[in-house]
Amino acid sequence: MEAADHLWGACCDFLRDQVSDGVWRSTFQGIRAVDVDDERLVVSVPSGVVADRIYGRYRPLVDEALLSVHGDPLDLVVEVHAPPADADGPEPGADDHEITEGDGATTARTARTPVSEPLRLREPESGNGADAVDPLYTFDDFVIGQSNRFAFAASMAVAETPGRAYNPLFIYGDAGLGKTHLLQSIRAYVGLNYPNKVVRYVSTERFLNDFIEGIRLKTMNEFKRRYRELDVLLVDDIQFIEGAERFQEEFFHTFNELHARRSQIVLTSDRSPDAIATLEHRLRSRFRMGLITDIQPPDVETRLAILKKKAERAPIQVPDDVLEFIATHISDNIRELEGALTRVSAYAALYQRDLGVSLAEQVLSDILGESQSRTVSVATILDKVSQRYGFSVEEITGKSRRRPLVTARQVAMYVIRELTDLSYPAIAREFGGRDHTTVMHAVSKIENLMAERKPIFHQVQALLQELRKGVD
Repeated sequence: MEAADHLWGACCDFLRDQVSDGVWRSTFQGIRAVDVDDERLVVSVPSGVVADRIYGRYRPLVDEALLSVHGDPLDLVVEVHAPPADADGPEPGADDHEITEGDGATTARTARTPVSEPLRLREPESGNGADAVDPLYTFDDFVIGQSNRFAFAASMAVAETPGRAYNPLFIYGDAGLGKTHLLQSIRAYVGLNYPNKVVRYVSTERFLNDFIEGIRLKTMNEFKRRYRELDVLLVDDIQFIEGAERFQEEFFHTFNELHARRSQIVLTSDRSPDAIATLEHRLRSRFRMGLITDIQPPDVETRLAILKKKAERAPIQVPDDVLEFIATHISDNIRELEGALTRVSAYAALYQRDLGVSLAEQVLSDILGESQSRTVSVATILDKVSQRYGFSVEEITGKSRRRPLVTARQVAMYVIRELTDLSYPAIAREFGGRDHTTVMHAVSKIENLMAERKPIFHQVQALLQELRKGVD
């Protein structure tokens, strides 16, 4: 018991640094260590909701903590020590805003599990606990303009009546225009309003890797169950399917199976189906069966509306003329638009400067010129971060949890997100196959630290400027 307490205590130190105070209190604070041996760690949680939340949202993070602290992988076993059935009040550890009808059904099922019988974490057979949802990616947070109005309306239609409106829905457009936001919004909406439907959001890269692993490990039956027994399948960056002939065949059969059972399919791409060069004709014809819609770069009014919404979360009040300046000078990519606002507001907050157009122009000088369109590779970014922080690329992309190294790794993730078109899952693959939620956390954390710590702001600013200008 003492060894288990010691191990879990060390894991808690790791976890507290990775999650918000609200997540810590609602999910991890009530967990207690029960037993540990060479193969597994047994912990006790206060409710089935907490158990499902660990699996659905935070299992990769817990696995990373165990590996970092213990050195070798351990199997995590969860025992639900539920309160008596007639106990008053909500279950411990359940946030009001996170409890849904689906959570309640899961709780009732797990609460009947005897305390002495371990409840092994497993993928839920129903409900939406299998994939983490970013609370910032919802329909309410999506800014509508002429460039994306039809895509938004179509996404809302399939979310409200999955499998009935447009099936499949195919959304295409350049990187950074909101395609992933719409996919995540559909997932969040269906999860809230149809808690018994099984929804899966996946990048094409992750889908392909799961397929390869299924072949290698001879677990194709499990792969097919994972992707064919769904109510809603959301696939990001489907253009990466080109050239993968065997995977195209498998996806063809998966598509047919889902469509036959009236499951909703939504796909995104950086180009239309006709422009995906090596896409099989039978897949191209199926992608055309439903609705194809594009997203164009936002006009200046939409860009300004996007900035105003993001400015609500900025560390200081951002004047309208600064927002107009950014919206006017950064026109093609929403990701760069939001990154520019983060930088100018963080700089003004750190140095207690009045935020005006002249300051914004100074801070954003590196992206207002011709260098804005420069493409930067992941390898180049990692080399620059390696030089600046004194760690090797292998250390930055590895598993070590030393504090300075963690900061370097999170900065690298943030800069890659800012300067490339890679999705969160694709960035995660560059860092040893981590879960994409780890990258999302890193980007959010660096954004916050830039407004709080001058060294972090200057390090990130210098990296962005060097990489954009091609300084060796």
